[in-house]
Amino acid sequence: MAALQTPSPFAGPASRFAPRRLRYLLLPAPATTMSSVASSQNPDPDRAAAGEQLPHSTLEIAGARSGLLAGFDSLRRPYRAYPVLASNRHVETIFAAFTRSLPAVTFRRECLRAPDDGAVALDWVSADDRALPPDAPLLILLPGLTGGSQDTYVRHMLLRARSKGWRVVVFNSRGCASSPVTTAKFYSASFTGDLRQVVDHVLARYPECNIYAAGWSLGANILVRYLGEETDKCSLSGAVSMCNPFDLVIADEDFHKGFNNIYDRALANSLRAIFKKHALLFEGLDGEYNIPKAANAKTVRDFDEGLTRVSFGFKSVDDYYSNSSSSDSIKNVSIPLLCIQAANDPIAPSRGIPREDIKANPNCLLIVTPQGGHLGWVAGDEAPFGCPWTDPIVMEFLEHVQNEKSSTAKNSNQYEQQSVPQTSVPQVSVHVQR
Repeated sequence: MAALQTPSPFAGPASRFAPRRLRYLLLPAPATTMSSVASSQNPDPDRAAAGEQLPHSTLEIAGARSGLLAGFDSLRRPYRAYPVLASNRHVETIFAAFTRSLPAVTFRRECLRAPDDGAVALDWVSADDRALPPDAPLLILLPGLTGGSQDTYVRHMLLRARSKGWRVVVFNSRGCASSPVTTAKFYSASFTGDLRQVVDHVLARYPECNIYAAGWSLGANILVRYLGEETDKCSLSGAVSMCNPFDLVIADEDFHKGFNNIYDRALANSLRAIFKKHALLFEGLDGEYNIPKAANAKTVRDFDEGLTRVSFGFKSVDDYYSNSSSSDSIKNVSIPLLCIQAANDPIAPSRGIPREDIKANPNCLLIVTPQGGHLGWVAGDEAPFGCPWTDPIVMEFLEHVQNEKSSTAKNSNQYEQQSVPQTSVPQVSVHVQR
């Protein structure tokens, strides 16, 4: 077990603030508006007449479970993006990546060996084994491509869940957050085997608790694919997907347009850095591998063409993208799933959202914000340097599902107790022979 040491389990935020002159510009903005593209968002006069609060009209809402959002305090206010940041999706994306505060957390690391001899790292909050009861709800966090427990958006979500009494663990994929790489195989948008092992491991360790998961970007794509594969056998009680690219073919098309090339090169640099730490594992690989192309990749597509698609058995990089999208998995999801997207996300295009499948699945719910960029959502009470706007909504949703589960379990236990026939115990005489 290796530990990532920081000053204390829940020290105050170690903020990386923007220049002082920028802070004067970041004043609360007026509410932004967005016309609904989902029929479920149109105000219901009957519900309004009954005095029921509806989610604010700045949001696009879709899905059969949209009615439960009426009880969410965080959705009764308009989506308020900050000025300057809201004017450009790239500004918001980059601002969040470089200036969002980084809360200090002490982790305890657990490494899991996969069946193929690979390894993933689970980062638990230190001392939670003693601080929380064994039946505390548990949340697994899946960061985006090359992301991990060091990312600001991951830590903010972790702290919010932990403050509600939830146990939290960050699932660091192979090579991410210094997770060990022990085979010539990383991870991919299509591969759910590691997540399946993590869920089974966590469930075996805490058999009394309900387990949930939340993923961002590529982590969200992997999570939704897993949910679709598991269908009604899924061990999770609920899940949240954020900034999910959904359709990787569409996402790849947009990734090579205009300013998006900056993100493409940045992610390719991160992939190359992970690869070079473990380059000796890939020496001498034959077949269709193109190791030099992966080692010198200028784009994510180059890396996927040289290494990823071959490792996971795809004929081409286009075959990999078309068969690794989570958009096709939505129709098979059998547990409560909340999907949160930004209409102006440069990396997860809005046109790739499987809106019709989400509406058709009674377990799914979609919220689309007018702004937010990618992993940005610089809005809400803690903007501009605090947690993303999504964090309170995620916890309200998860706690709603957890309360439903707890209520159902309680009623089931009461019914079983009432159903047990009350039989008298016969008198037994014991004769002892001497």
